[in-house]
Amino acid sequence: MNRRSLGSRLAALAAVTAALAGCASDDGDDAAPPASAAPSTASSRPPGSGGTPARTPDGTLLVTDFGADTVTFVDPAARDGAAGLGSVRVGTAPYGIALGADGTAWVATAEGVAAVDTRTRERTALIPYRTDTGPVTTGEYRGGGMGIALSPDGGRVYVGVNVPGGNGTLEVVDTRRREVTRVVPVGRRPFDVDVSHDGRQVYATNHDSFDVTVVGTGDWTTRRIEVALYGTEGGLGSWLKPHYTAVRPSDGALLLPFEGERLAVVDPGTGRVRIEDMTANTHQHGVTAGADGTLYVVGTGPIDPSRDDGPSLTVRTPDGGERIIPLDGPHETVALSADGRTAYVTGGFTRAGSWDGLSVVDLGSGGVTRLPVGERPLAVAVLGEGAPPGA
Repeated sequence: MNRRSLGSRLAALAAVTAALAGCASDDGDDAAPPASAAPSTASSRPPGSGGTPARTPDGTLLVTDFGADTVTFVDPAARDGAAGLGSVRVGTAPYGIALGADGTAWVATAEGVAAVDTRTRERTALIPYRTDTGPVTTGEYRGGGMGIALSPDGGRVYVGVNVPGGNGTLEVVDTRRREVTRVVPVGRRPFDVDVSHDGRQVYATNHDSFDVTVVGTGDWTTRRIEVALYGTEGGLGSWLKPHYTAVRPSDGALLLPFEGERLAVVDPGTGRVRIEDMTANTHQHGVTAGADGTLYVVGTGPIDPSRDDGPSLTVRTPDGGERIIPLDGPHETVALSADGRTAYVTGGFTRAGSWDGLSVVDLGSGGVTRLPVGERPLAVAVLGEGAPPGA
C-alpha cells in the first residue's frame, strides 16, 4: 500500500495540473409546464442493411460516443475490427446511459435526455432540460446531462445536469409522459447518479464539490454528505475528488473509490463515512457492483507517473481481497456481462488521452481484448434480458 501524504499528493497535482480549469439551482414541481419531447428517428443503419435493421441481439453493448453525437451498438464477440453494429444520433456529447426493462435506453447528452429504442435502433425522443446550462458545447466541462439512473419501477429517469461554473441540478423525467417534472438542486458536476434499491432515495455524486447529494423521492428534500478522503485543498483543480458510486447490494451503502488507495463506504442514512484500504495505486473513476457484492473499479492511470501505477481494473471481493488486472491506456467506466464472467471497460476517459474503443476483460483468466469502436466511448450498457441491474 502506497500511503502518500496529502502534501506530496498536492505537490504532484500542482505540477501536473497547473493549467487545469474547474474538473444554479432551479426548483421545479410536478405541475410545471411540460418540456418539449419532439420525437426523432435519426439513426445510422448498420453496414449492408437496406431498410429497418435486424432486431438487436441480447448481449449487445451500447456505448455513448462522448466525442460525437451518437451511441454505438457493439458486438462484444467481434475480434476482427468489425465490432460496430451501427450508431444512432442522440445529441451532442452523450455521457451516461440508463437502460429500461422495456428496451429503452435513456441517454444524458448536452442537449437533453434522449430515448433510444434499442430493439429497432432509433431515437424516439429528445427531452430538453429545464436547467439553463448555457451554449451547447463538447469536452470535459460541457454543460448538460452527466450521470443518469432509472427508478426501480422504470417510471422516472433521474439525470444529473452540469451547470458550468455553478452548482448542478437533478432533473426528474417522467418516462411515460417524456417530460421533465421536477428540478432539484445538487452539487457541482454530478458525474454519477444512483438510486437506492427501494427507490426512496437518489444519490448524485458531485465531483467538484467533494460530496454526494441524497435526494428523498417522497418529499424531494436534500442532504449533503461530504466525501473528501484527502480533504478539499486544491478546490476545483484537485484530482482527489469523488467520481462514480456503486450501491452495495447487501445493505445499500455507497462505495466510492479514491486513487487505488482508499474506498469510502458511506451510510446514506447517517452520513457516516468509513475508509477501507485499496491497493491499485492509480487514479480511479468508474465503478460497478456485481450481484454478489464484488466491486469492479476502473483505474485510469497515474496522476504522477513517478509515483503511481498505470491503468487497471480492480476486482474487489466483499471481504476486501483485491485482484488487479492491468489495462492498456486510460479507461472510464465498466459494465458486466449477464453471467458475470466478463467486464467491459470503455476507453473514452473524461480527460485527455482517451482512445476509441473498449477493453473486454475475461474475469476468470484476466485476459484482455481491445475492441476499436465508437468515438471516445464513455458509458457502456449490456442489452437484453438478464443483464445485471444498472448495466
